Amino acid sequence: MAKVLRLVAGVSVLALAAAGCGSKPTSATPSKAAAAAAKFSACMVTDTGGIDDRSFNATSWAGMQAAKTDSGTDVSYIQSTSENDYVPNINSLVAKKCGLIVTVGGLMGTATTKAATANPSQKFAIVDSPSVGTNIYGMQFNTAQGGFLGGYLAAGMSKSGKVATFGGLPIPPVTVYMDGFQEGVNYYNKQKGTKVQVLGWDEAKPKSGSMANSFTDQAKGKQIATNFIQQGADVIFPVAGGVGLGAAAAAQASGGKVSIIWVDTDGCVSAQQYCSVFLTSVVKGISGAVQQAVDTAAKGTALTGGYLGTLQNNGTGLAPFHDFDAKVPAALKAELDTVKADIESGKITIASPNQPK
Repeated sequence: MAKVLRLVAGVSVLALAAAGCGSKPTSATPSKAAAAAAKFSACMVTDTGGIDDRSFNATSWAGMQAAKTDSGTDVSYIQSTSENDYVPNINSLVAKKCGLIVTVGGLMGTATTKAATANPSQKFAIVDSPSVGTNIYGMQFNTAQGGFLGGYLAAGMSKSGKVATFGGLPIPPVTVYMDGFQEGVNYYNKQKGTKVQVLGWDEAKPKSGSMANSFTDQAKGKQIATNFIQQGADVIFPVAGGVGLGAAAAAQASGGKVSIIWVDTDGCVSAQQYCSVFLTSVVKGISGAVQQAVDTAAKGTALTGGYLGTLQNNGTGLAPFHDFDAKVPAALKAELDTVKADIESGKITIASPNQPK
């Protein structure tokens, strides 16, 4: 009997051992590349609009998350509630020893440059600002090109002969959109012999432009848009991050008389509740640029030069028309395709002084 028990016990041990050996292959051993990427961390500092601004901060974070999915990079972010947060937020990520620190927005240019100078071995990437030195990789976008298409479309769709635009702050990443928008309207007028008027912005007189002085105050956005509507504008282009949601609310309250051209992201994706008033969006390819920068850094490849988004590389352009698709005349769609091709070829020259080099 004792021999039988010993035999059974021995068989049980062998069975357990076999089961243990058999279970290991089901848990795949990470590749060297995946293991290296897993050790790499990319950290982001938002601008004051916050992570859910439905605009450039949210799109930058989407790029970070895409990099996590693509290469296994560990990603995180820290929010800025005011410009006073830029320096301490960046310094906290330097202390955290992030492999790459991504700062979002041209307003962070000075703080990023200061940190990069003090920490020459730390790698940085910045959205809406040029490359500086050897450790700041700049990602810029010539959204005057996309804005030009938006202005041409707005002029073509306006029934009142008045369209409008306003910004969050008078900084180049904002006003470059507005320049392009005005030039697009002007080009439509020249081609068609019309006199569609642009409210809120004059490229030749930037100091008189309409600004919300915020990227978060939706009440301010609604107020500005309401004033434009009272002046007769029926297409409004807010270049103001979350402030633009207030303009969308004003358009929604118009009962279909006013439409909005959203900015940075496809508004029907980022702010679905207002899709019914979004004629289109002038998009900026931030997500793809950020993902590419993070993936490149995670592979151990140096980030050199900089990125410039254009119509040709899908760094800017128009989003789908969504609910307005059937309302935009086929002839106007064809004209937009021609205008886009003419900008890409250089036949149409955009004069905005705010275009990135």
